[in-house]
Amino acid sequence: MTDIDEIDAIKQMSGLMERLDEGARTRSLDWLVSKYGMGGSKSARTMATPNAQPTQNAPYASFAELFDAAQPVGDRDRALVAAYWAQVCAGAENFQSQTLNDELKNLGYGVSNITDALTRLKSDRPALILQLKKSGTSKQARKTYKVTQEGIRRVSAMVASNLSSQDSA
Repeated sequence: MTDIDEIDAIKQMSGLMERLDEGARTRSLDWLVSKYGMGGSKSARTMATPNAQPTQNAPYASFAELFDAAQPVGDRDRALVAAYWAQVCAGAENFQSQTLNDELKNLGYGVSNITDALTRLKSDRPALILQLKKSGTSKQARKTYKVTQEGIRRVSAMVASNLSSQDSA
């Protein structure tokens, strides 16, 4: 393949990806990575999915470690801890609910209605989660979220509370 062919391919892929919503882009990139065997490299998948790798500044090497440290109780707290992982530890600017529930399911704590849990976190005052956008018009449309500073403080407080109770035990 010549350089010109590669540039043309990138332009075509970019044009196609721009027409998709964020969820469809992520699924498309995941498929491309698996199809062409790029999973071992620092590929588009690593950048597209928040659960791929923690940032260098993350205090937890895995979502399981954060979850264990925070010990969330109930769907709302579980969703908030998963959102914290995606944004703070994995470095995603924003995330979709399915990404969070996939992480929770991997630990055996899937939330039956993750969107409802996030909506309740969004309606707290001060809000713990913000909805940034909605792609589509149906009730099942993909929504993009972000954790607020108050949400970050809440998860940090969960972790601190559990650490201090372990120290006193």
